[in-house]
Amino acid sequence: MHTDSYGTESAAIGRGSSVTGPAVVIDSNVLEPAIDTEDDHVNDIALDLAENVIAAALNIVEEDDEYTIRNINWLTHGEFTPEKCRRQIEDFVTSWEYQERWVHYTKLIEIRDLVHSFHYIYSVRWSVPTSQTPTAFSSAFAFFTVKFNKNKPPDAPIEISYSFEGQSLIYRPGTTRFRENWVKEMVVAKHNIMKSFPF
Repeated sequence: MHTDSYGTESAAIGRGSSVTGPAVVIDSNVLEPAIDTEDDHVNDIALDLAENVIAAALNIVEEDDEYTIRNINWLTHGEFTPEKCRRQIEDFVTSWEYQERWVHYTKLIEIRDLVHSFHYIYSVRWSVPTSQTPTAFSSAFAFFTVKFNKNKPPDAPIEISYSFEGQSLIYRPGTTRFRENWVKEMVVAKHNIMKSFPF
């Protein structure tokens, strides 16, 4: 009989133990019987769930691989005017995929004069008007920041970034696929809050 640091083989199996099942190798020299527990069932369910989530994520990634992120040729510093930039933001937003029921409007809301640049802040207001409510009760906003550097040459492109109301992520044009639910969730949340207050 072989003896190692874990004890004898007969001690590892258990003296008069009623546990049955296949043996599990814990040490190459010591065998112990496997014990079926409720945790095994929970682990099986968790494993199946994880596999389903991974498969769904792979499908989404494959769909994104087929999608081409759209961008436009942005103005240079020499071409820039606030109105031209507003129209370009409209063109860029129009290139996104969303249902036709959505309407949006872009306007310049602020100009910040910083030391080396001007920051032009535009808002894009999203809403879903209906025949019953032509002016939607709630809307969501995307905010575009256009950085016009005072020291750049006229042929240098302007810098653009944008974010969505209620999100802290900053996006750059041509790097991220627009998701309609970004604005939908904000509109629904605002609508639900407004419904809770009687007017």
